[in-house]
Parts: sequence; structure tokens; C-alpha cells
Amino acid sequence: METTVSAKVEVLSCIRHPNMVLLQEHVPKASQEPIVHRDLKPANILLDRNFVSKISDVGLARLVPPSVADTVTQYRMTSTAGTFCYIDPEYQQTGMLGIKSDIYSLGIIFLQILTAKPPMGLTHHVERAIDKGTFNEMLDPSVPDWPRDEALSLAKLSLKCSELRRKDRPDLSKVIMPELERLRTLGEAPCQASIVQVYSSKSEPSFRLPSKSTRIVQQH
Repeated sequence: METTVSAKVEVLSCIRHPNMVLLQEHVPKASQEPIVHRDLKPANILLDRNFVSKISDVGLARLVPPSVADTVTQYRMTSTAGTFCYIDPEYQQTGMLGIKSDIYSLGIIFLQILTAKPPMGLTHHVERAIDKGTFNEMLDPSVPDWPRDEALSLAKLSLKCSELRRKDRPDLSKVIMPELERLRTLGEAPCQASIVQVYSSKSEPSFRLPSKSTRIVQQH
């Protein structure tokens, strides 16, 4: 029990977040080791009032030893853990945990964001829809103005994330994050344009030149 609690505290102490309670005062400073959550799913991703995401339930998270992270892509755990449909298939079958294990879960979550459909068989349905050219029909109908090209781009990236073999999944920092940053920039552009437009309309001077008829009356 003590070992489990210590492991959770060590994981939490490595998570940098402005709202995270500082645990470094009570435990030795943890090394900067990669963290594998092992149970990423929509229920464990919380949103605050400002729609800032917070990852919860780190009870299954594991720190990947630096020697392992730097030299190999996976290492064996004594037992597998996670949620069906979100767990890395390779980890589930072999017990081999890797730094790309969470990438599979992330891919499934992205597809659910796009389609609002359950995770069971979702990768197959999306891939088939893309091949048939009917992907637009799979998008969440509650969103009326999907940017079609960007949604398709994210869907393709999601399918790469959810590849069965870990080695076929993209790198988080080199591939996934740059694409997400690109999509966020595209999404923020219309909002910024709207703000500028509203500000400009409010900044227009209220002074208006008098009409010709008004000037004539004033002259008399």
C-alpha cells in the first residue's frame, strides 16, 4: 500500500499545472521521467469553467525509467491495466508498456470528439468512411459548421495514433502536437477576426457631417 501511494505521489509531483497542489515540499524532487497514464479516456479528461482540460485518475500511471525511455520503446509490466477500447492493444496482449501506449487512447478520443460515437469499432468505421468518401456523414451532427478539411486531417491523424502496432504510431512532440497547434491557430483566427470587427465598429467616430439641407438652414 505504501509503495502504491508513493508511486502516485511521484507521478503527481511530475505533473506541472497551475492548479496542482505542490507536493515537492513533502517528497524528494522527482526526476523528469516520461509518464504513461495507461487509462486515458473521456471520463478521465475534465474541463473547468474556462474549458481548460485536466487529466484525472492517475492511479494507474507509471513513470518510465530514463534508462528505458532513452534506449528502448517499451518495457514489461507485471500486469496490464486500463479500459477496454482505449487500452493499447499491444500492451494488452504482451504486457509491454511503452511511451506510445497512451497515443492509442488519444487517437480513439480524437475520433470520438469528431463523431460523437462510441469507441467500439470506431477506427474501422472511420477508415471505411474515408475510403468511400463519406466521412462527412460520420461527423457529429450537433456541430453544424464543421471545417471539413481540418476534420478529415484530424481523423487521419487519429487513425495513425490508433495503429495496432506501437511502432507505427506518430511521435507526440514531433507530429501530434504541431498538428494540434496548427488546428488551434486556425480555430482561433475567426474568433480574433470577430473581436477586431466588433472593436472596429464600436471605435467608429459618432461625429457625422451635417447634411446639405441642414447647412442651408443654418446659414439662414
